[in-house]
Amino acid sequence: MNKCLKYIISIFIINLLIIGFIYKKNKQELYTTNLFYMDTYINIKFYSNNEKNAIKALEEAENLYETYHNLTDRYNSSSELYLVNHTFSELEIDERLYNLIDYSKNWHSKSNGLFNINMGDVIDIWKKYRDSGTGIPTKEELKVNIDINSFTLLENNTILNKNANIDLGGIVKGYVTNLVGEAFSKLGIEDYIINAGGNVLVGKKAKGKYKIGIESPINTGEIYQVVTGNNISVVTSGSYERFYEYNGKMYHHIINPNTLYPSGFMKSVTVVCEDSALADILSTTLFLMPIEDGKNYLKQFENVEAVWFDNNNNIIKSEGFNKYE
Repeated sequence: MNKCLKYIISIFIINLLIIGFIYKKNKQELYTTNLFYMDTYINIKFYSNNEKNAIKALEEAENLYETYHNLTDRYNSSSELYLVNHTFSELEIDERLYNLIDYSKNWHSKSNGLFNINMGDVIDIWKKYRDSGTGIPTKEELKVNIDINSFTLLENNTILNKNANIDLGGIVKGYVTNLVGEAFSKLGIEDYIINAGGNVLVGKKAKGKYKIGIESPINTGEIYQVVTGNNISVVTSGSYERFYEYNGKMYHHIINPNTLYPSGFMKSVTVVCEDSALADILSTTLFLMPIEDGKNYLKQFENVEAVWFDNNNNIIKSEGFNKYE
């Protein structure tokens, strides 16, 4: 073999190696994990061409869910929220819990009182009946404190609880899922899907858009609506998730602060927007008001849409919902 031919072959091999290296560097690998926190199975999938960042992303995701689970589990005597609910003097708490409580409390007035984190006592009373599957609480039993001003947030991450029983179950999943999405973006991960029960957050799909199915509240496993988009959150609140029947009537877990009884305006409502925490709050708020009131209430929010499944199995959509179809 002459020198010229050897040189050409060498160049060819080098080029192949370079092409192979570039391909390997740019190849998007699928990473996935399954977690269980906040009484919810959480499935995370994403694509990355950087193994180091991908592993870090998986670790950060679990760390965030675990941290906030431990901070907000009010039934666990070692959690900080349990301590808040059982300490009736000034208490300095973890900054992350302080910020979450502050964010949540601000939504009380914005939701006309329908999003209320001081519902722990009411939730516990209903849970007792739901677990037993018999009877419903009397109005007398439900005469407990739900005043949002029963605790005060002071400076330096300090809270003064007078007699509140704070429950963050209506916000913490969406709030943390947002943080996970932000962590992914900082690590260069844009193509992801996080499914935390009825709370879904997706990034930007490499090709096309994500399609997220909304489950029918009357036929388990059946999809009644598909949402299409990138960088969106899809959150559903429904009467079919946790409930019990008594004397032929269904009693679910979403309690109206105005009546202290389960709301009955619809079977489910799904909110679509970019912010998972906002979608979490609004799905609960909309579930607790008549559908027409909800449609009007929603108009004050930009780039937020909703679809309702009413008690007669009709599907009602907000004015701009078609952009997600």
